Amino acid sequence: MGTILYGISNCDTVKRARTWLKTRGVDYQFHDYKKLGCSKDQAEQFVSQLGVKAVINRRGTTWRQLKDNIKEELTEESAVSLMCEYPSLIKRPILHQGDRWLIGFDEATWQKLPNHSTNRR
Repeated sequence: MGTILYGISNCDTVKRARTWLKTRGVDYQFHDYKKLGCSKDQAEQFVSQLGVKAVINRRGTTWRQLKDNIKEELTEESAVSLMCEYPSLIKRPILHQGDRWLIGFDEATWQKLPNHSTNRR
């Protein structure tokens, strides 16, 4: 399995992550939520691999605009539905490489990933 980066193309953190991958010659596929959405299967996979608390971006505008009862009663099931409806709720970026899942961009952590480069010689 290759490397997949999930995010939104105009997000500054996603831009930094994409630049980091490119400068290291890492071949990856980019999944832009704004263009491609987030399927129920993807959302369920994010939750099962990373957990609801890690996946939901509680600092963003989309979260703050949700009704309080929705935020207070958040379950895995409701989180999956919300992520499909409002992909901006998903913390980003999410990197999937083999059996590794990383959320957010932390250069020190990403340095430990195997380099699946097809661009370097």
